[in-house]
Amino acid sequence: MSENKQEVHPDTITDVEAVIDTEEELIKECEEMWKDMEDCQNKLSLIGTETLTNADAQLSLLIMQMKCLTAELGQWKKRKPEIIPLNEDVLLTLGKEEFQKLRCDLEMVLSTIQSKNEKLKEDLEREQQWLDEQQQILDTLNVLNSDLKNQVVSLTESRIFNELTTKIRGIKEFKEKLLLTLGAFLDNHFPLPDASTPKKRKNVQDSNAQLITLNEILEMLINRMFDAPHDPYVKIRDSFWPPYIELLLRYGIALRHPEDPSQIRLEAFHQ
Repeated sequence: MSENKQEVHPDTITDVEAVIDTEEELIKECEEMWKDMEDCQNKLSLIGTETLTNADAQLSLLIMQMKCLTAELGQWKKRKPEIIPLNEDVLLTLGKEEFQKLRCDLEMVLSTIQSKNEKLKEDLEREQQWLDEQQQILDTLNVLNSDLKNQVVSLTESRIFNELTTKIRGIKEFKEKLLLTLGAFLDNHFPLPDASTPKKRKNVQDSNAQLITLNEILEMLINRMFDAPHDPYVKIRDSFWPPYIELLLRYGIALRHPEDPSQIRLEAFHQ
């Protein structure tokens, strides 16, 4: 280590400068020779294009290139490259220069990588922020979706209930209207017997009960059928006018009990 740290001799510095000057002169001579060769090649190319045919142009061009390369090779063989003195001081100086150059290149690469890393870190933070925002939006949409599903279920049940209520109300109104129409029809076409007629007076006097209209008899039979479908029969009372009973039985509107003729029921037209 102590030997490497010794001072550089002035003669060594002079040798290094001489080597550098020699390199520069060699480079200049090479550049001049290269320019002369390019000029010769351009002239030969122009002469060849004027005299050669298309068939022999490629072969002639290859021959001229071979001659140029042969001449260049001869010039390089004649030259004797100057050998750089390989003493310790020159090698140390060249090593320091290469090391310094390598250090600058590595520092530049390090700076570039650090800059890229910073940019990638910023991109990563930005992407992470975007991902968090998208996740929040997704969570909000899931909550809204769940609420909408609950509302749909509630609205569906409410709509069904309202529809059923409306249908029931409509059926009841239709039933009332039908019963009123039926009652008006029966009162007009099948009224109670008039006591002023002798024959009807005799039939009315035979029964001490107050007679009821045909509409009332039909209502009793209908209500009995729906209130007690297992036993829809109604016992014939004194208030039932016999011609009404005979009318209902004759036209198949009512049926007698198979074991008790004093009971009748409404024919099940709805079944």
